[in-house]
Amino acid sequence: MNSKRIVFLLLAVIVAGTTAFLARAWLQAERAAIAAQMAGPKPAAAKPATQVLVARNVLRVGQLIKPDDLRWQAWPQGSLPATYIIEGKKPISDFVGAVARVTFRVGQPIVETDIVMAGSRGFLAAVLRPGLRAVSVPATATSAVSGFIYAGDRVDVLLTHGLKNDKGGEHNATETILRYARVIAMDQKLDFAPGDKPDVAKTATLELTAKQAEIVTLAVKMGELSLVLRSLQDEDEREAEAGDDATAELGQSYTHDTHVSRLIKDPTSTTTTPPAKPSIFVLRGAGRTKLELDGSIATDGAPLPSEPEPIKPGTSPKGAAFTRVYPSTPQ
Repeated sequence: MNSKRIVFLLLAVIVAGTTAFLARAWLQAERAAIAAQMAGPKPAAAKPATQVLVARNVLRVGQLIKPDDLRWQAWPQGSLPATYIIEGKKPISDFVGAVARVTFRVGQPIVETDIVMAGSRGFLAAVLRPGLRAVSVPATATSAVSGFIYAGDRVDVLLTHGLKNDKGGEHNATETILRYARVIAMDQKLDFAPGDKPDVAKTATLELTAKQAEIVTLAVKMGELSLVLRSLQDEDEREAEAGDDATAELGQSYTHDTHVSRLIKDPTSTTTTPPAKPSIFVLRGAGRTKLELDGSIATDGAPLPSEPEPIKPGTSPKGAAFTRVYPSTPQ
């Protein structure tokens, strides 16, 4: 074989290999283009999210915010208003004890302009529900259950005072003047943090209606007030019946000192002896007959009230009928 044929065969092999390689590369490019068209456009890279403070539970107007009412939630930075509270600037504990000015739904961001921080001006007024009043009463270790009454509890208000009867005697009595009164503050504390020790306050602030505020204000001048703590189960049952906006009720029960001690005479007792009516007794032997002034006759076998008069000489001791009038006494 000559050299020309060898060169021609080598060129043919090179051309065939190059053609096959180019065809394979073209097929791979076409397949990639088709796959890209089928997959659609590539999504843009998501922007990093920011943690925003939101409401975990529904918060009503005037409700005190508790730690379980708030949480952090991821929020896209592109739609983040400047009024939202961002994690890292303030902790959740800074907002515990604040009062909601508006109603917050679950997942709604907390805005500082829509809450009243504890200790700020108008905080107590924000805690009060519409139409109600805040009234402070003196409290001691005895009258406030040794410091175990906190803001948010329900109590009964008792008044102990002295009474005078018509004869000038003095008696003591205790009466329940209010029931289910809501405590909104003990001294200047409107919240209770876990781990706080019982602290005996000097004043307790109650949430009452206008008329109940007058009753409590006058009761402070009349005697000594005591707060009686009610069970949380009583509160739950009452809220189920009357709703969350239930207010205090007027009390009706009382206890007089004669109910406590049997040695104290009841000034209200009216046991009097009925006046005696004039009657005529007809004596016959050992018996007597009672004659009322209205003409009725009542036989009375009781012994004679007194010894009979001596029998005069010449009279018969038996069968002698005589009449004697005696004063009537209650039988």
